[in-house]
Amino acid sequence: MRIAVFEVKDWEEQYFCQAVASGRYTLELSENKLTADLARTLEGFDAVSVLESALDAPVLDIMKSRGIRFITTRTTGYDQINVAYAKSIGLKVANALYPSDAVAEFTILLMLLSLRHYKASLYRVATNDYSLAGLKGKELKTMTVGVVGTGGIGSCVVRLLAGFGCRILAYNKSQKPDLAALAQYTDMESIFRQSDIITFHIPLTDQTRHIVNDASLAKMKDGVILINTARGELMRTEALIAGVESEKIGALGLDVFEEERDIYHRYRTTDIIKNRNMAYLRQFPNVVMTQHMAFFTETNINSMVCDSLDNLLKMHEGQGYYEI
Repeated sequence: MRIAVFEVKDWEEQYFCQAVASGRYTLELSENKLTADLARTLEGFDAVSVLESALDAPVLDIMKSRGIRFITTRTTGYDQINVAYAKSIGLKVANALYPSDAVAEFTILLMLLSLRHYKASLYRVATNDYSLAGLKGKELKTMTVGVVGTGGIGSCVVRLLAGFGCRILAYNKSQKPDLAALAQYTDMESIFRQSDIITFHIPLTDQTRHIVNDASLAKMKDGVILINTARGELMRTEALIAGVESEKIGALGLDVFEEERDIYHRYRTTDIIKNRNMAYLRQFPNVVMTQHMAFFTETNINSMVCDSLDNLLKMHEGQGYYEI
C-alpha cells in the first residue's frame, strides 16, 4: 500500500521510520501541507495522511482523479476536511483515535492551575516576590464542574474528576450508563447556570462554533472558570476578552485558540505575530494559554502515526477498519 504522508513533524519521524521498517507500507514523507498542486502529483498512491491541510472539494476532486481512495488525519479533530463531500465522491476518511488519558489529564491540570493562581504565582517567584496576597485558591472538591461532551476524552475527564470528590454535571447527545454513578446528566442550560468550572469536549460543527459567546456567558455564574482542550473555535474570542475584563470569567485555561492556525506548533520567537486578540488575552494573570499540547505524549504520538497507518491498511484490505 502506497501512502503519501504530509506535514511530517520531527517528533513523528521515528515512528514513521518504524512503520517503514515493518515492510507493511510504502511511505513518501513530506513536511509540506497537501495543496491542490501537490494533490496533482499523487498518481500511484492509495492514501494520504495529513495534519492541518485544508481538504476542500476542489482538492478532494483532484485527489480522487489521481486514484486516492483513503484519507486519514493524524488528529482527533477533522473540521479541516470536507468529510461529507469526500464521502459523496467515494473517499473513505478517518481521524486519529489515540488514547484519551493525555488530554483528560491536561484538562485537570488546567483546572488546578486556574484554581490556584499558578500563572500569577510563577511570575512573582521569577522576580523574587514571595508574597501570598491575592493568591488564595480554591479546592477542586468544592467545585461543581460541568463537562460538555462525554465522548472518549469527556468520559475520561469525568472519571478523573470523580476522584477529587467534586459535583459533576454532564451534557451529551446520548447518555453513557457507565457514568451514571459519577455524573448527573443534564441540559446545557443547567450546566451554564450551575457550574463553577465548565470544560468542553465536543467536536467543532456549525452548531457548536462559538458555543461560548456573549449570550451563553450571561447565563453562567460570575467568576466561572472555562477550560478548552478541544477546538478554539468553540469559544468566541471577543466574548472571552469581555468576560475576563468584566470579571464574569474568573479564569481561563486554554490549550486551543480560535486563531491558532499557523501560530501554534511553530517557532515564532523572532516573528511579529499579527493577532491582537491573542496578545491581549494571554497577558491577563488569570488566563493560562498553552500551545495545543494536551495530546502531546509519547503514547499518543505513537498512536497518531502507527494506529492511523494500520487503519489505512485495514481500509485497503476492506476489513476491521474505522471511518468517520
